Amino acid sequence: MIDFNAQARNVNPLYLSVPDAAQLILAKGLKNCIAAIADNLREDFMRWGDFDKSARVANHSRDGVIELMPISDDSLYSFKYVNGHPKNTRLGLSTVMAFGVLSHVDTGTPLLLSELTLTTAIRTAATSVFAARLLARPDSRVMALIGNGAQSEFQALAFQHLMGIEEMRLFDVDPAATAKLADNLQGSGLEVVVCASTAEAVKGSDIVTTVTADKNYATIVTPEMVEPGMHINAVGGDCPGKTELHADILNQASVFVEFAPQSRIEGEIQQMPADFAVTELWEVLQGHQTGRRDAQEVTVFDSVGFALEDYSALRFMYQSALELGLGERIALIPELADPKNLFGVLR
Repeated sequence: MIDFNAQARNVNPLYLSVPDAAQLILAKGLKNCIAAIADNLREDFMRWGDFDKSARVANHSRDGVIELMPISDDSLYSFKYVNGHPKNTRLGLSTVMAFGVLSHVDTGTPLLLSELTLTTAIRTAATSVFAARLLARPDSRVMALIGNGAQSEFQALAFQHLMGIEEMRLFDVDPAATAKLADNLQGSGLEVVVCASTAEAVKGSDIVTTVTADKNYATIVTPEMVEPGMHINAVGGDCPGKTELHADILNQASVFVEFAPQSRIEGEIQQMPADFAVTELWEVLQGHQTGRRDAQEVTVFDSVGFALEDYSALRFMYQSALELGLGERIALIPELADPKNLFGVLR
């Protein structure tokens, strides 16, 4: 484990670039990265009460959103800067771009400045699996993946390696996205089935993951598609005005969220009354509430992405970067012989 107190004495934070992060992931192995972040998530959700939590701060525009996601305990503080602009792909840009900071609470000294675009895809997949382990039937072997964009490979491989999924049923309104995903999954060992509609992909699936990008009130999955015992992993609805599930699905299922004050603004449950009953994941993990009750129950994980997940991911990336000798120290903060003489930097 990293001695964060010792690291706090170094005023120059570690900078982890996209190439460094990619090298780290390749060195560790994607499966192992997802598993390790899932383990961190379990550790951190188990001490839910230790964290100073708030819903993310969002600035919305016509074409997208830019958000800040802060959280801290009594030792470490983290935040993520992240956007969501579905039209970006037309400009040759990613829909989601992110970076993050990990700092020491006692001094405010930043420890890590890291890319979080790659890392967010991994932590989102890790969170999906973390929730599915609590909520899906353990014998689940078939998954529908609706939305085959930038997040989809990570979701598919996470559920293959950590949930035992053997068959992946794919659909996207853009056939090129599905072709890209199918190509990237070649050699994975998954049985890949390309479907002509959402209904075809969902039929017979044990787990349904929706991870679409368009910012609108959508009903990608409708009640007649839902079969007894399904677990629905709703990932794409993550801001006001953006949903993927018909409201009647929520009325008929047990719904689980990360942090209810944020999910009621951004998640599938923004469609529902303010008193609509949901269960936070930490309550199931700590045994205060029941997850799946029986094999016939329909469960929904209304996933919007919460700052604690980035905290868990940044902890992993920082420790792994130090272990592998990756990243570089950058002069982000002035080093002062006299801390009261900031002007001296200019002389």
